[in-house]
Amino acid sequence: MTWLALTDHSDRRLSLRGLAHEKRATPLIEDRPDQVLNRGSIVFETEVAEDSKPQVLFGYTTPHPRHRSLVFQAIPGGGVAMVHVQGDKIAHAAIAHKNAGRAEVLRLTYAWDIKYNWGRLTLEQAGEATVTSVAVENPLPLTLDDLRDLMLGRGSHDYASDMIFAALSDQIEPIGTNPTLAPDTPIATPWGYRNASTLKRGDTVYTAEGDVVPVLQTVSRSVPARGSFAPIRMRAPYFGLQDDIIIAPEQHVVIDGPEVEYLFSCEKVLTPARHLVNGFAARTEPCGHLTTYTQLILPNHEALIAGGAPLESMYLGRIRRDAHQLASSVLFGVDRNDLPEHKAPSHKVLKWYEAIHLARRRAA
Repeated sequence: MTWLALTDHSDRRLSLRGLAHEKRATPLIEDRPDQVLNRGSIVFETEVAEDSKPQVLFGYTTPHPRHRSLVFQAIPGGGVAMVHVQGDKIAHAAIAHKNAGRAEVLRLTYAWDIKYNWGRLTLEQAGEATVTSVAVENPLPLTLDDLRDLMLGRGSHDYASDMIFAALSDQIEPIGTNPTLAPDTPIATPWGYRNASTLKRGDTVYTAEGDVVPVLQTVSRSVPARGSFAPIRMRAPYFGLQDDIIIAPEQHVVIDGPEVEYLFSCEKVLTPARHLVNGFAARTEPCGHLTTYTQLILPNHEALIAGGAPLESMYLGRIRRDAHQLASSVLFGVDRNDLPEHKAPSHKVLKWYEAIHLARRRAA
C-alpha cells in the first residue's frame, strides 16, 4: 500500500509516486486531471465533542464546469456525515459516535472500491477498541483534479481548526488494532535483545513476569506520522529503560511502584504513552511524513520487555471469531487458526487524568 498525500495545518503534500517514494521511476497515478482513482482510502483525525455545532470538517466544492464536491461534516451528537457529489450522482453516509462526550480524537476512514461497487465509512476513537462502520452505497470515483482540490486545498476548500491531519492512500487501509513499536525496538529474548521487526512466528521472548513465550505473529504497518500515529520517544533511564525507544502514542506502558499502589490500590497499571509526554521522560519525536510500526502477538497478551521497560503486546480480544472484522484489520491474510483469543487486560488501564496525575507525582 502507498500513501499519496498528507495534509495538516502546517503542510500539504501530494506525490503521484507515493510519499517517501518520490524517486520511484514511474508514478502510481498518471498525471492527467481526469485520471481516476477507483480504489483508495481517505483517513483523517479530528476532535469532535458531543455539544459541537454542525460544521464542515474537511472537504472541497467545485461548481464549474460541473458540480463536484466531497464534504465531511460534524453532526450533532458527535457523529460525522459524508456527502460526495459528481454532477447528478450522489453518494452519502452518516455515522454516529456512540461514546460522544468530552472531546476526544476521532479517526475517520472512508474507503472505496469502484470495481466492486463497495464503500465503507468507519469511525474509531483513539485508544479505544470499538470500531463503528457503515456501508456507502454506490461510491463514486475520485479524479486527480478531485484529489488535488481536496488534499492541496485548491479552490473552495474546508479544513476546520479541529482537524489534526488528513491522508490519502491508494489502497483499502485496515481499521481496528494497530502495531505500536518502532521496527528497531529491542525486545528481550533468551538470546539477548533483538529488533522487533526481526522476530517471527516461532521465536521466543521474555515477558515482564520472567516467562518465556512464543511469538505467534509479527505485524507491521506504515502510517502517517501525525495525530495518534505521531511517534513518541521514551527516554532512558525513565520507566526502567536501558535505551531510548520509539513507540506510538497508543502503546500501553506497564507502570508499577509505591505511587501506583497508593493511588490505585493495585500493583501495576497500564497507561497510553501519549499521557506520559512531559518533555523529558517522554517527548514527541520529530520525523518525516510517514512512520512504520511493528508489534508482536503473544499467546495471552503478555507484557514484553522493550529496551528494559515492560510494554503491552498487541491485544486482539476475540477478533478471530469475526471473519469480517479480521479481514478489515491489519491481520488480513493471517489464518484465524494461527491467532489466539485474548482476555481483557489484566491491569487497570488509566484514564487520561489518572495518567497525568501519576506522571506529575513521579516528577515531583
